Amino acid sequence: MKRLVIYGLLLGMFCIPNIAVAQEEPNNIAVIDDGFQDHFYEALKQKSIENYDKAIQSLERCKEIQPENAVVYFELGKNYLAQKKYKDAYDNFEKVTQMDPQNRWAWVGMYDVCYDTHDYNQAIVIVQKLVEFKAEYKEDLTSLYMNTQQFDKALELINDLNEKVGKSDKRELYKADILKDAKYQSAEKNNLLDQIKKFPKEESNYIALIYMYSQSNQEEKALEIAKKLEKEIPTSDWAQVSLFKFHLNNNDGDNAIKAMNIALPSQKIDAKIKHRMLNEFLIFAKNNPKYEVDLDIAIAYFDNDKEVRVAKEIGKFYYAKAAWPKAVKYFEMHLKSNPEDMETLLLLLQAYTENQQFELLAKKADDLTQLYPTQPQFYYYAGLAYNQTGNFKKAASTLETGLDFVIDDTALEINFNIQLGEAYNALGDVKKKEKYFIKANELINKQKK
Repeated sequence: MKRLVIYGLLLGMFCIPNIAVAQEEPNNIAVIDDGFQDHFYEALKQKSIENYDKAIQSLERCKEIQPENAVVYFELGKNYLAQKKYKDAYDNFEKVTQMDPQNRWAWVGMYDVCYDTHDYNQAIVIVQKLVEFKAEYKEDLTSLYMNTQQFDKALELINDLNEKVGKSDKRELYKADILKDAKYQSAEKNNLLDQIKKFPKEESNYIALIYMYSQSNQEEKALEIAKKLEKEIPTSDWAQVSLFKFHLNNNDGDNAIKAMNIALPSQKIDAKIKHRMLNEFLIFAKNNPKYEVDLDIAIAYFDNDKEVRVAKEIGKFYYAKAAWPKAVKYFEMHLKSNPEDMETLLLLLQAYTENQQFELLAKKADDLTQLYPTQPQFYYYAGLAYNQTGNFKKAASTLETGLDFVIDDTALEINFNIQLGEAYNALGDVKKKEKYFIKANELINKQKK
């Protein structure tokens, strides 16, 4: 929290009586020398060289001479504050406000004390008074509400300031922190709806509300706001979100693509919204294969997305539906930029297997055994592929090497033994064939228990 106001030279704020003047001719004026002026200026001199104790001594003499002079108490407050004698400082500033409630600088002095002592609750009381003098103190009040966790009051004040004086980075950060708590989101949604009514051409309010609805999985409401945005600001990137949905629902792929290709590269639109758009278009393209090229183009917009690997997720989508050629295509696309993604490598090898691409499987798996010499899964897929392509000797050698790396994976060990049995059966080695098939059966029976 940053203080808004600092002190200035305040002598002009106070009347320092030093001469009593009667309404007479100059020759008849009587000078009253009660010592006040000498003590007061001595106090100012001592304070200027940071000799606060001597300054206070002089001010105490001034107080004895003129006990109702507010400037004396104010200067005492400043000297005590400089010494960090906070209670004495506060009491003297408060005395000034009792003598002159409209003395803003004395209220500022009390605020200084509360701020330095972290008494933010009392600071709020004082700043609420300062706001009467100067509206800019509302910025301080916002920070104080945040420090005292009065988030409902902070949010109300932030929204009021945003509407009256415009947004600020600090207030937007405060607001983002508050809205992490779901209990404040309802009030903010209502505020945004109100702002949209008042300022229908202000795009940021629509965007904030769409984002909030999306984060809380209120997709229908998000779409409703996007439609309002489209109506009021047709050129808005966010308007394309609703247009995209509208065109998909009407099975109008060409116009849906136009809207999608405006929305996806936009820096204004939240990534979560973009992912949802892509998922909807993926389902549409599955049922309308002619748009698959457009799906590939859309994926390119997510190349730098570190949170969701889009090509991989699309590959898994087709994998789950046993659409092996498409699964292969998207896994390969993903691996071009993420060649060490172990999960995708294994999914790709299985997709090659299901798609009976055994020559490609043998080459890919064998290359991976060179890169990852202790990963048994790659030896297994290489051995399986060699068996399927008739290279049984190579299959047996590869499988036996890989079997040594299998640890605590019964299912994989069973598959190794089955493939080894197949290899040695083809090679005519009955003894080894029986050895591996028997071992596979033992493991299967053990697994059933």
